[in-house]
Amino acid sequence: MLHTKIKGLARLFRFELPFAAGVCVLLGELLAMGRLPSLFHVFTGFFSIFCLSATALILNDYFDIETDRINSPDRPLPSGMVTKSEVIILSIIVALAGFFFSMLISITALTVACVVWLIGFLYNWKFKKTGIWGNLLVCISVGMTFIYGGITVGYPFDKMVWYFAVLALFIDLGEEIAADSLDIEGDKKSGSSSLAVLLGPVKSMRIAAGIFCLVVIISTIPFFTGWLKPVFLLPIISMDVNIILSTLNLLKKNQPNRITDIKRIYLGGLGAMILFLVLRIVPGS
Repeated sequence: MLHTKIKGLARLFRFELPFAAGVCVLLGELLAMGRLPSLFHVFTGFFSIFCLSATALILNDYFDIETDRINSPDRPLPSGMVTKSEVIILSIIVALAGFFFSMLISITALTVACVVWLIGFLYNWKFKKTGIWGNLLVCISVGMTFIYGGITVGYPFDKMVWYFAVLALFIDLGEEIAADSLDIEGDKKSGSSSLAVLLGPVKSMRIAAGIFCLVVIISTIPFFTGWLKPVFLLPIISMDVNIILSTLNLLKKNQPNRITDIKRIYLGGLGAMILFLVLRIVPGS
C-alpha cells in the first residue's frame, strides 16, 4: 500500500520535464557568466526551478482529473493511487521548497519564482484550453528559466541571456502551435480553443512557420549589432538551417511523421546552444 502511494506521488512529478527546466536555468547561468558557476548557484538555481516546474505538473493532474478518467485512467489520481488532498499537500510542499531555494539566492529570484509559480497555476486553472493564451503562458515560462539563470548569478540583464530567452520563447511558441495543428482531433475532444481548431490546421501551421521564420531573423541580430564575434555564427547558422528545413517539411500536408520535425527543431536548438556555450567558455572565443 505504502509502496503504491509513493509510486503514485512520484509519477506526478514527470521528472524529465522539471529536470529540463532546471537545465535551462544552468544554461542561463553559463550564458551570463561565460564560465562555470559556483556549486551554490548550480544547486539553488536548478532545484528552485525544478520544484516550481514540478508543482505545475502536479497541479496539472489535479485540474485534469476528469479528463484523465477518460483518456488516461492509469494516472495516479483516477487510478486511486493517490487522493486529491494528497496531491494538494504535495504541491504545497514542493512549491515551498522551490521558494526556499530561490530565497537563498536573492529577493529578486524569489519574486521571479513567485511569478513562475503563478503562471503555472493560472495555466492549469484557467488557460490550458484557451489556445493561444495558454501557449503564450507556456512559452513565457520557458523563456523565464534562462532569465532566472542570469538572476541566480547576479546578471539579470545580460544580453546573451535575454537573447536566448527570446529565442527559446518563440521556438517553444512555434512548437506549441505546430503540435496543436497536428493534433486537432485531440484538441476538439478536450474542448481546447487552439488556433488549429479556430482557424484550421493549415492556417495554424502557417502561423507556426511564420514564428519559426521570426526566430531565424532574431537569431541574426547580435551579428549586425556587434554583440557576437563571427565565430558564433557556426551554432546559429546550423540552428537556422535546421529550422528552415524542418519548417518546410511541416508545411507539407502529406509529409509523414511531421511530429519528428517539431522534435528536430527543439533538439537542433538545444544542440546549437550547447555548441554556443562551449565556444563562449573557451578562452579567446
